[in-house]
Amino acid sequence: MAGFDDISKKAQQFLGNDKVKDALKSEKAENVSDDLLDKVAGAVDKATGGKYHDQIENAKDQADKKIGNE
Repeated sequence: MAGFDDISKKAQQFLGNDKVKDALKSEKAENVSDDLLDKVAGAVDKATGGKYHDQIENAKDQADKKIGNE
């Protein structure tokens, strides 16, 4: 899978760039990620009938810690 390995390497280099790191830790990234994570979590929660609500919220919280500044 040379193509996938190349894409993976380029993605790692992109995410390692200081400007990209700063952008991901910005207030704008926080607002966008909060909105997106809320919508995704809500959709998954609805699709599962709330059966996995606690796990979905936990996953959302863990993802939120990685993106933005809060």
